[in-house]
Amino acid sequence: MSTREVVDTYYRLANEGDWDAWCDLFAIDQTMDEQLAGHVEGRETLREMMKGFPQMYASFANVPRLVVVDGEQAAVVSDITARTPDGIAVEAAVCNYFRVRGGLITYMTNVHDTVPFAPVTGK
Repeated sequence: MSTREVVDTYYRLANEGDWDAWCDLFAIDQTMDEQLAGHVEGRETLREMMKGFPQMYASFANVPRLVVVDGEQAAVVSDITARTPDGIAVEAAVCNYFRVRGGLITYMTNVHDTVPFAPVTGK
């Protein structure tokens, strides 16, 4: 897959809630710096982490507004709209940066305001 195809698939699978297939987009030795979860190394560590994701949100959507691809790098500005199991709305603008090699995400980081996620994180 091209970098653009990987990025498009990343958002499609996230919006479908197919977290196992979503994790398969990452290289075995991937590194992620996630705004809320912190530093995550390894695809299987990520997979274990994502097993709890469906319990955190009753609904979740991450919709790209702007996608910029330059070779094996991409940046995406998107809007997250979610709802907790208690019905609390979560809305945030996010920017993700990706490095893709061999059709897999080797590095990803995201940046967003953490305040909208307080109902989920308790912080």
